Amino acid sequence: MNPALYSLATVAVLTLSLATTEPAVATDAPALANAASAKTAEAPHAGTVQPAALEDTLSTQITAVDFAVFDSFNKCAAPAELKKHAAFFTEDVEFYHDTGGVTWNRKDMIANTEKYACGHYRRELVAGTMKVFPVKEFGAIEQGVHRFCSFETGSCDGLADFVIVWRKQDEQWKATRVLSYGHRTAEAKTNSVKTD
Repeated sequence: MNPALYSLATVAVLTLSLATTEPAVATDAPALANAASAKTAEAPHAGTVQPAALEDTLSTQITAVDFAVFDSFNKCAAPAELKKHAAFFTEDVEFYHDTGGVTWNRKDMIANTEKYACGHYRRELVAGTMKVFPVKEFGAIEQGVHRFCSFETGSCDGLADFVIVWRKQDEQWKATRVLSYGHRTAEAKTNSVKTD
């Protein structure tokens, strides 16, 4: 087996195992985000990895950081988790929300998250919707669909498209721009894709 592909498989297994561990491990956001990077760096003959394999490595890293940032979001009613969540964003992050407006910095964005989301909703990535695109000498663009589930009712009716622009600096991933748009009910999404 190609050593680089073996390393990628190891990273994928690591990511899945981290995602299914007890919360004490899964909520260590920097460890989750950096674990995939560390495993990738250990790949023997890294210079021989094909471009598609490099994209798989990037996707693995963004999958891990997406899990970590929203794991802390889902628990942000606890002050320590909100602080952990905030650390994934640059101070000058811009957040564009089609129904909520725009915030121009981390302080305001996190204040809105605390007020409107923490303890009320949890976020789930819709399986199979995430796409990751490299941004040369900067980081990556992540796009996909996520849904929000009410803690009170347990219903997961709200869907939205999202884009996150990630910057990798000093081996850490931080979001610089976030877009959450196209908010709709799950029924609206189902109806919009019917072809008959």
